[in-house]
Amino acid sequence: MSAFEEGTILVTGGAGFIGSAIVWELNRRGHDNIVISDRLGTDEKWKNLTGLRYMDFVDADVLLEAVEASEDCLGYVSTIFHLGACSATTETDADFLISNNYEYTKAMALWSQSIDARFVYASSAATYGDGSQGMSDTDDDLSKLRPLNMYGYSKHLFDVWAQQQGILDDLVGLKYFNVYGPNENHKEDMRSLVNKAYTQIVDTGRVGLFKSYLPDYNDGEQMRDFLYVKDAVKMSLHLAENPEAGGLFNVGSGTASTWIKLVEGIFAALGKEPQIEFIDMPEAMRDKYQYYTCADTSKLAASGYDGGVTPLADAVKDYVVEYLMPGKLLDCAGA
Repeated sequence: MSAFEEGTILVTGGAGFIGSAIVWELNRRGHDNIVISDRLGTDEKWKNLTGLRYMDFVDADVLLEAVEASEDCLGYVSTIFHLGACSATTETDADFLISNNYEYTKAMALWSQSIDARFVYASSAATYGDGSQGMSDTDDDLSKLRPLNMYGYSKHLFDVWAQQQGILDDLVGLKYFNVYGPNENHKEDMRSLVNKAYTQIVDTGRVGLFKSYLPDYNDGEQMRDFLYVKDAVKMSLHLAENPEAGGLFNVGSGTASTWIKLVEGIFAALGKEPQIEFIDMPEAMRDKYQYYTCADTSKLAASGYDGGVTPLADAVKDYVVEYLMPGKLLDCAGA
């Protein structure tokens, strides 16, 4: 019997990008014993919930109040996917990020311990900073990492806190790399380049990529580990179901690709010849920009994950043709 058949599955940030994809895949596997928590606000994130099957929706602030008061508001919760957070790498309100990303996660983690629920939370590859200290999820010396932005630091703080409390190995921390795919429209400026470049190409026939400001990288040849959201979800659910898995795990493709290669996949999916121009990077980003990320996924593989990774060109084509062109959502009913 799947671990997801026992008790309620709580998904915070369940209306968000990865959260809604987690619920979509759980539904696809026949599970609807799910409670979603989020802040819907005034954007159109609520659209990510259409077509999904779940038992209840709880506002994120209401959930936190109940958790802090130790109220039994959800019955028996067996698994918690804590994906709710501000994911804007450009957010400068440090107090907000500490409260929303760090303190909230601490409260949820301690609650999960008190009710003996499996706790799977979103960390981030942004915790690795410029990569000069490596990007290994097996290195226990977290204190040497130097995130480049406050978002990454807010995620790093929790990883370090959990380790200091001696509970990190009881949890599963997902260090997501550059995830892209359907249901990210509400993220606005934080949408993946695939999403933004598709619109540019359709509107103008061209796409703009940032110039490089390091001599080791030519324009457009900065490299990232790009991961399709469907693969990220498979990896996340595997780790959640594996009782032997604990601690931090890199969730990426294990391959670094250039921005040029990424957008060439978009042009190919649209049947167009690549037309790329290089544009100035905003000065505020230049000292906080990651020029290279690549996930070491050996720990994930050692946990027994054998679901593979969709090749970049195939994943980009699926996203463009099946979701961006028709403007669909991840609809579990039609999957």
